[in-house]
Amino acid sequence: MNIYAISDLHLSFSTDKPMDIFGACWDGYWQKICDDWNTKVKDDDVVLIAGDISWAMTLEDALMDIGEIAKLPGKKVIVKGNHDYWWASVSKIRKALPKDFFVIQNNAIKFGDTVICGTRLWNLTNQNQADKKICEREKLRLEMSLDSALRVKQEDDKILVMCHYPPFDVTLSDSQYTQVLEKYKVDSVVYGHLHGKDCRAVKYLEKNNIKYYLTSCDQVNNKLVKIY
Repeated sequence: MNIYAISDLHLSFSTDKPMDIFGACWDGYWQKICDDWNTKVKDDDVVLIAGDISWAMTLEDALMDIGEIAKLPGKKVIVKGNHDYWWASVSKIRKALPKDFFVIQNNAIKFGDTVICGTRLWNLTNQNQADKKICEREKLRLEMSLDSALRVKQEDDKILVMCHYPPFDVTLSDSQYTQVLEKYKVDSVVYGHLHGKDCRAVKYLEKNNIKYYLTSCDQVNNKLVKIY
């Protein structure tokens, strides 16, 4: 079993919101992702999708985009992004999802020797009071998810956290999020959110014994990133 990751698909099969207005790297990007996905992924592999899955505003419309992902091989694990406005209650989402889709929200799921958990997180730069409140809430959700991971983790299992926002700012400095990740001895972190040719992004970073992977599709050339 292999574990791959990608994020920020921004699919819009139910609405007219093309991504190619943001630059040539988005031309035919979904077909490029599908081609790479079909080449790499087998049915028993796992693909993590770290947020911003669909532009849809309702769960019903988002299911059109999710249906396109469902055509691809492998088990799919999703977490909420800041543009996933369709994200309803987690119970409704789980009930509506196709087979082999899994939701991470205040929980953990084990595949082989890897326990996957996480949450959306939030922006750490230029925060106002509202941002600080959301950040604190996301920190608590991260801790809840990691507590769930510890309950199912066995001695030699790895802990992988998937989130949408990066757990540090552009300086890659320690944060309240990285402190939690290190406290729980997380092995790897998958995140997205960062876009554009001018974004200050590092695709791979190893910091204090944790491996961090940026998986925004436009930053990884519309190809799945192999984590394990």
